[in-house]
Amino acid sequence: MSVKIAAVAKSLPENWRDTNDILPFLDTWLDGQESRFQRKVKKIFENAAVDRRYSVMSPTEVFSMTSFEDKNAIYSRECIKLGEDVLTKALAKVNWQTTDIDYLITVSCTGIMIPSLDAYLINSMQMKQDVVRLPVTEMGCVAGVSGIIYAKNFLKANPGKRAALLAVESPTATFQLNDFSMANIVSAAIFGDGAACVLLSSHEDDEGPEVVSEEMYHFYDATHMMGFNLTNSGLQMVLDKAVTDNIAEHFPAIIHPFLKKNGLVIDDISHLIFHPGGRKIVEVVQELFGKLGKNIDDTKEVLRLYGNMSSATVLYVLERFMDRPLNKGDYGLMLSFGPGFTAQRVLLQW
Repeated sequence: MSVKIAAVAKSLPENWRDTNDILPFLDTWLDGQESRFQRKVKKIFENAAVDRRYSVMSPTEVFSMTSFEDKNAIYSRECIKLGEDVLTKALAKVNWQTTDIDYLITVSCTGIMIPSLDAYLINSMQMKQDVVRLPVTEMGCVAGVSGIIYAKNFLKANPGKRAALLAVESPTATFQLNDFSMANIVSAAIFGDGAACVLLSSHEDDEGPEVVSEEMYHFYDATHMMGFNLTNSGLQMVLDKAVTDNIAEHFPAIIHPFLKKNGLVIDDISHLIFHPGGRKIVEVVQELFGKLGKNIDDTKEVLRLYGNMSSATVLYVLERFMDRPLNKGDYGLMLSFGPGFTAQRVLLQW
């Protein structure tokens, strides 16, 4: 019995702006700051390798003094809309009904909802009353891969079942108007909002790349490197500048032993499905993979088109591969990094 990925779909908020269109809002936000600092901030936005980003909030709302309560209300309302839309799109790709889903995983880290998104979807979309729910709320960018890992293990233990993983994120709702730290500025420059849905199955009639293997890798003494602080004004980004160096240092231990356990080496991997955390991380991983004769062109393109949408982003990269006619037997490696600090991997075979 194998677990397969049957479909991947995405959904985007209605609000969007090209990076050049955001620069005038920066002028207003940075008014009163030293001119050299203003130029530095604009350069960060211009050099972020993000041409466009989408948002559940208009630019005026993003750059306005908004309470945590107000931002979280927008997050909750819009996440429900995006969740319904992206699940509907994914189901339509394989002609499933909402009642075909036995396991519903929702992942998000950019707002707080109790009850969680899955409860709203069960009601609004009339899913089966015994569907198993798993909301995952505190794993950040890595949660898209985490969700695939959780779904795989559930489906492996329950042959003939189907699962839906939804990643719905609104990083723009975490922007801190009174925070001029590099962490807040860099996150504003690279992040965007979006949703993705992955449908997985252990039903013998369903088709798609097989989830062959999965594994998590946890860094010691690195809980300070990435995450959010919960403040009176909302979720405040924590982003240590040492992240890229730590990834580079651990990279061989993350990649090669995992492949070896599956009887493979990097030359056996045809497709790299890597989470685009930001320009610097992408450049580091591109260099590391480049030395191994591989590229992450799809990762760079997703970052350019949408920005980093936290947990949903790697699933946008996965969709690009799912929509192509790939050779039977090809291997793909999914890889994400996130708070903890952690790296998580999934091995796929078409």
